Amino acid sequence: MITTRLSAPNRGPRPERPHATGAGVVPHTPLRPMWCCRADGQPWPCGEARLLLRVEYDGNLAGLSIYLAGLMYEAMRDLYHLNPHDGPEPAALFTRFIAWSRRAG
Repeated sequence: MITTRLSAPNRGPRPERPHATGAGVVPHTPLRPMWCCRADGQPWPCGEARLLLRVEYDGNLAGLSIYLAGLMYEAMRDLYHLNPHDGPEPAALFTRFIAWSRRAG
């Protein structure tokens, strides 16, 4: 029997990637707490954000996965807070945030 409670985990990383590609360009970063893309309004990470993240983390698949896992945690917190009775399924969030980042083949 566990007699002590674990502390709540700290907040995840700040969603500051992918970086903007030029001056005056809206970056493809998430708009919280809805987790839609600032640039195109699609669910984040949008297609463009995925491509840019792949380039930024080229050769560092573990770093990309860790970054995305932290953001998935933050998205779960935000999205379930917005709609606790009809929030997204964990499997759907995993697919949206992490599954695409694995190497193909």
